Amino acid sequence: QVQLIESGGGLVQAGGSLRLSCAASGLTFENYAMGWFLQAPGKEREFVAAISWSGTGTSYADSVKGRFTISRDNVKNAVYLQMAHLKSEDTGNYVCAADYNRGDGAPLKRPAAYVYWGQGTQVTVSS
Repeated sequence: QVQLIESGGGLVQAGGSLRLSCAASGLTFENYAMGWFLQAPGKEREFVAAISWSGTGTSYADSVKGRFTISRDNVKNAVYLQMAHLKSEDTGNYVCAADYNRGDGAPLKRPAAYVYWGQGTQVTVSS
């Protein structure tokens, strides 16, 4: 049984930082690219960042470039999202997802490419 369990969310003031974590189990982690998506109230799920299985390829939404950094640890079966200079529009539920993909190019941004999803961790940025 595949599980993706996110943690690290919380309430933070605008301009602050948070580090999200996603712990994966029940899958061969190195076979998967990993992504983070944002589910905000009343909005469609949107792509935030993704990283290839090896960590050599990354993709970011334009809105987070220069502020967020995605990384992974294939020994710990975990993926991280370091968030800095947070804005109120970053508020929402951050969901971790896995894409069965051993390519080293830029990871996919389409939610439909991801086969496993976590429940998410809530981030609230107060202005």
